[in-house]
Amino acid sequence: MKMKTTTRRWLAALALALLVALVGVALVLRRGFSARDEPGAIEAAVARRLRHLAVPRGARERASPVTLTPEVLAEGRTHFADHCASCHGNDGRGQTQLGRNLYPKAPDMQLPDTQSLSDGELFYIIHNGIRFTGMPAWGDGTPEDDLDSWKLVHFIRHLPQITPQELEEMKALNPMTRAELDEEEDMRRFLEGGEAPLPPPREGHEHKH
Repeated sequence: MKMKTTTRRWLAALALALLVALVGVALVLRRGFSARDEPGAIEAAVARRLRHLAVPRGARERASPVTLTPEVLAEGRTHFADHCASCHGNDGRGQTQLGRNLYPKAPDMQLPDTQSLSDGELFYIIHNGIRFTGMPAWGDGTPEDDLDSWKLVHFIRHLPQITPQELEEMKALNPMTRAELDEEEDMRRFLEGGEAPLPPPREGHEHKH
């Protein structure tokens, strides 16, 4: 009986995968390879179901071994700001340049599509990523890495209640952009006796000779 149930699950997953592939081919033929398009309702629904089936049942039912405390939440917030906010934004809504230009776009993690996932599913996705999206696999199997991921799960659960003060604190923890790194390097050279850094070009202003 158990083998029949497992077989049915695999057949269902295979059927969904085939459906997603057919939808993908149809979209490519119709709209090309553009990442600017928004996935349609059917494509999104099939992808969500396939994502659910792709997570092993044992992983979905896995409970967090990390107790939620203010310290754990703060550590999860720090990790999220440094590793995840480039795509997902500090508030988890995905409204960043990277997040908006992915296909599918980075999800709004404050909404039920993410918040309805089990702790085990969130952990599994963080560790293993999601194929054909911009979500990479972050887990390396070490106990320390596992703890970091479980702390992230707690922080993701907290996103719908995140405060303006927390968001402000996270800004200082975000990775610097290339322009910010260059500006910091110019200032370091100046302080060490080099030439003064050039001011950034004014937008829309052109030098004519």
